[in-house]
Amino acid sequence: MPTPLRIAFILFLTLPINASILWDWNYSASGIVAGGTFTTADTPDANGGYLITAITGTRNAATIIGLQPTGTPIPGNEPFDVDNLIFAGPGAQLTKNGFGFALSDGSYSNSFYADFLPTPAYLEFFSDPPSSTELEVQFSAAPVSVPEPAGFALALAGLALVAIILDFGDNNIRNRGKRWQLF
Repeated sequence: MPTPLRIAFILFLTLPINASILWDWNYSASGIVAGGTFTTADTPDANGGYLITAITGTRNAATIIGLQPTGTPIPGNEPFDVDNLIFAGPGAQLTKNGFGFALSDGSYSNSFYADFLPTPAYLEFFSDPPSSTELEVQFSAAPVSVPEPAGFALALAGLALVAIILDFGDNNIRNRGKRWQLF
């Protein structure tokens, strides 16, 4: 008969392990203060970019309520699609497409790296339909040092395996001469 420990271990092994990276980000300029956290995929693409999958934070007094879907422009900035990629650096941390988000006051922002300018710089395209602005900003982002979910899951799997081995050992002592059975 299966023990609860064995059942829990088998169920644990069927759980998917989804790792991600948390980043602190911010940008500012005269009259603009924005910042918060990104959640990204745990592995970069072929060019070293990490896909932003979620965003939290504020821009001035407005709360960020959503990440602009990758491959679409923020309203008012058509046809410039965001790619939602962040790079660890050194060098530019955003592409010319950048990331976009919606704000609680109905406005939108798209921050990007304008490498096409004579002097490349980070810019924010701010859209509060029907008006918009595009200003140079100081941007930075850095991964936050937190335990990886995959590493944590691996540690839990190791502990569960030790518990099963100890449980098998107890069965062997109680049932000398009988064959070990998983169930």
